[in-house]
Amino acid sequence: MVCIIIRGMNRIYQVVGIVGTGAMGQGIAQLAAQAGSTVKLFDLQTAAIHKAEADIASQWDKLVTKGRLDSATADSYKARLTAAGSLSDLADCDLVIEAVVERLDVKQALFAELESVVSPQAVLVTNTSSLSVTAIAAKLQCPQRFAGYHFFNPVPLMKVVEVIAGLKTDADVCTQLSIYAKQMGHTAVVAQDTPGFIVNHAGRGYGTEALRIVSESIADFATIDRILRDHAGFKLGPFELMDLTALDVSHPVMESIYRQYYDEARYRPSVITAQRLAGGMLGRKTGEGFYKYDSGVMQVAPEAPAPEVAEMPPIWVSPRASRRSELLQLLKDLGAKIETGASASPQALMLVAPLGFDITTVAVVERLDPARTIGIDMLIDDAATKRRVLATNPATRTDMRDAAHALFARDGKAVSVIRDSGGFVTQRVVATIVNIASDICQQSICSPKDLETAVTLGLGYPLGPLAMGDRYGPTNILEVLFNMQTVYGDQRYRPSPWLRRRGAIGLSLMHEES
Repeated sequence: MVCIIIRGMNRIYQVVGIVGTGAMGQGIAQLAAQAGSTVKLFDLQTAAIHKAEADIASQWDKLVTKGRLDSATADSYKARLTAAGSLSDLADCDLVIEAVVERLDVKQALFAELESVVSPQAVLVTNTSSLSVTAIAAKLQCPQRFAGYHFFNPVPLMKVVEVIAGLKTDADVCTQLSIYAKQMGHTAVVAQDTPGFIVNHAGRGYGTEALRIVSESIADFATIDRILRDHAGFKLGPFELMDLTALDVSHPVMESIYRQYYDEARYRPSVITAQRLAGGMLGRKTGEGFYKYDSGVMQVAPEAPAPEVAEMPPIWVSPRASRRSELLQLLKDLGAKIETGASASPQALMLVAPLGFDITTVAVVERLDPARTIGIDMLIDDAATKRRVLATNPATRTDMRDAAHALFARDGKAVSVIRDSGGFVTQRVVATIVNIASDICQQSICSPKDLETAVTLGLGYPLGPLAMGDRYGPTNILEVLFNMQTVYGDQRYRPSPWLRRRGAIGLSLMHEES
C-alpha cells in the first residue's frame, strides 16, 4: 500500500470520521462540526450513535438558549452530523479520529481495518491518553499518516490538544493536525511519543507527592488541599482533584506512566489510591472518595480556630532562616517581641525557615532546643499567600506550638500546623512539579513554550511549571530537592540536569540552549 502525504498547504479536512461516541468522541465531533467539517459518527452500538447525535445537538441548543450561538448557525452544525452504519461508511473521510477503549489490541485491530477502508490520502489519529502512538501504529502498512491527537475532557472547554508523532509519523501530518486544532478553536502543542505525553506526564508530581505527604502522617487530606490552594495558589487541592476525576481514571494513569518509565522513582504511585480504588471509593461519582459527598456536595469539617494564648513568649529567628529579613518584618507587623541575640533565651520560641530540610535536622545541625523549635515555610512571599504553614518536630512542646499558631494568626490569615516534613507541603510539591517539568525539557519531549501552554490549559495550574520555578527561584527549588534527597534518601528527589544546571548559574528555566 502506498499512502500519500499532502504537503505544503493548509489542509482542510472536509469529512471527518469519529469512531467511539462516548464523552470524548462527542466533544471532538462537536468541535469538528463547528470547524466546518462534515462529521460521520460510528460506534459498535447503533443506539450510542443516535444518543451522541442528540447529546451534541443538545449542547448547541444550550448555547442558543444562553445567547452564545444563533439558531441558524446551530442548525448548520447539526446538518453536518451524520451516522455511519459501518466502518465502510468512513471510506470518504479525510481524517478519522479514534476515541475508543484504552486497549492496545483493540486500537491496533481498529486501525488495521480502517486502513483498508479509507483512501491513501486520509489521515488516521488516536485520542489515546496513555498508550504509545508508535505501538498502536506498529501493524499499519502506512504508519507515516498516523499520529496521536489527544484532547481533554470536557473537550469543548479544555482548549488544548496534544499532537503526537510516532517514530514513523510524517512531520507534515502533525503540522496539518495543529492547523486543524486551531480551526476547532483549540491550541495545539507538539509532543514526542513518550508515556503521558506532556500534560499527564507533567501532572505526575501534584497528586503523587501529596499522597506521599499523607503516607508520612504529616497532614490529612483536607489540610494538604487547603495548603496547596491557599498557600501555593492551585485552584483545587490534589485530593479534591482526584475525587473529581475519579480514581478509576487517575490511579491507572499513575501506574501506567510509572511502569512505562521502568519504575522511575519520580512517578511512583501510592498504595493509598490502590486501596481506595479496590474498595470502590472513587470520588464524587460514587459519593465517597477522599471526602464524602451529600447530593454531590463535598463534606469537609471546618478548621479549628487558632488557640488562645495568655502570654506570648519572645521570638528568636535563626540566622540561617530563608527570607529572614521578610520573616523579621512579618513578626514586627504581628506585634511579636523579637530577640536579636546570637542565641535564644531559655524562654524564647525559636523559628527556623528551611528549604527542603525538616525541622528536626535543622534543630540538630544548629544545636537548637527542639522542644522550642518551630518551622515556617517561607518559599513564597507572605503577601502573595492566603495561608501560613508551620511545622513542628517530634519534640516540640504543645505550648510552643500553640504560641506560634496564635501569633501567626493574629492578623486573621489562616494558619496550618503540620508535623515535621522535609520541604513542608508547598516546597516539596512545587519542587517535584518543577523537577518533572525540567526533565521533560531535558528529554526534548516538547519545547518549554509548549510545556507551559499545555500545563496551564490542560491542568489549570496558577503558573506553568517552568514559570513557577522561575518565580520562586531555580536556585531555591534546586536547594529544596538536594536537601529533600538528603532527608529521605530517595532518588525521587534527584534534580533534573535541566534544573541543576540552570539553578546553579541562576538562569531562567525557560532558557533553551542554542
